[in-house]
This record gives sequence, structure tokens and C-alpha cells, in this order.
Amino acid sequence: MRASTPTADEGFREVNLLDVYPRMKRNLAERAEWKARTPENRLIAKQFGLEYFDGTRAQGYGGYRYDGRWKAVARRMIDHDGLTGAESILDIGCAKGFFLHDFRELLPGVRVAGIDVSRYALDHAMEDVKPFLQQGNATHLPFPDRSFDVVISINVVHNLPDALCRQAIREMERVGRRHKYLQVDSFRNEQERINLEQWQLTAELIYSTDHWKQLLAEEGYTGDVYWTITE
Repeated sequence: MRASTPTADEGFREVNLLDVYPRMKRNLAERAEWKARTPENRLIAKQFGLEYFDGTRAQGYGGYRYDGRWKAVARRMIDHDGLTGAESILDIGCAKGFFLHDFRELLPGVRVAGIDVSRYALDHAMEDVKPFLQQGNATHLPFPDRSFDVVISINVVHNLPDALCRQAIREMERVGRRHKYLQVDSFRNEQERINLEQWQLTAELIYSTDHWKQLLAEEGYTGDVYWTITE
């Protein structure tokens, strides 16, 4: 069923469009990695360079390589938003372009664009999407108003201080004309807050889901939203 687009009066909806993304609950053996995420390693991670994408787990992904896992999420969004391939999609924080690559495979004819702060990620992006990617910041999107049918931002805006995060959310609203999806690190209880503070590398904002909901309401966000929870 095609999802309706919320209006400014309706506000946002909580919808988990990453529920098909493969996830593993952190096990005890992985907890040792948390201790390696020192303030020094967090500073390196925030440069979003080689170390963050293709360095060690103490500084980032430990190797950010295409394995097809985003294809299920792309298919989920296609079904949720009723996309046909006639649309335009913007991925804010596109990294190496894996998500946009999958959209193009599943939706022939779809127009895509990606923006990321990382020169390293863009230089190592998938070849088929490189022409559609550019370096830039979520707070100043280089696109006209209402440029895209779908605007996606997954685990990006929490890396900004509060004022800039709010500006990035307003930018999503400005360039989007139909569907928006925002996902951020968050927590629902004290243990999840502790887990998030220990595990995260780049987040500037450690906000509860209730805090995020208030922030989104204040900034007039009208898309779908969900939370990345560290368990």
C-alpha cells in the first residue's frame, strides 16, 4: 500500500524502514571493542577518512565494503513509498554510494543524488554512482527547493551540534517534496543510553527518543523517522 505523505499539520511518523537490515545484538566478545573507542580514536573517526571507513573497528567500520545488505532496505522503501522509478532520490551522507547503487538496480530510470562530507568515501565510491555524488554538508544542501521526491538521511544529523542538526533537518524539509526518512542514534532507557555513549564514535548528540521527537516537532519535520538503538 502506498504511504501518504505527512503535512506540516500532521507532523512526522515513527516508521522503522531499516527493520529488514541485518543486525546482530552486541555480544560479550565485542564489548572489548568499546574500550578501544577512546577520545583519541573518536577524534580520528570524526575526520571521516580512510581510518573511519577502512581502518580498524576502534576508529570506524573496520572495512566499509559492498555486500548487498542495503538492497533489502531499498526494496522496503520502494514498497513503503510506492516508488515507480520516475522519482528522484537524495541520500544525505551517501558515503560510498551503496544505497543509491541498490536503488538504481531495483528502480531502472530513477534519478539519484548523494552528498557526503568525506572526500575519501566519494573517491572510493561505486563507479556506477560516482557521477551523481558530490562533497558537501547536510546543513547547506546545494539543491533548489523541492528538488527531490525522496530525501534520506540515515545516522548523519546526530553527528552535528544541536543548532546545526536542526539546520540540517530544515534543509531536508526544504529540498524534499514528497517522502523523507530520517534515522538517528538514540535511546529509550538508561542502559541504552550507557550503551550508546560507550559504542558511538562520531555522535555529537546523545538524545533520548522523546528529546528527538520534541526537536523534530519544533523544526517542523514531516517525514518518517526511526531510531538506531545500541543494545
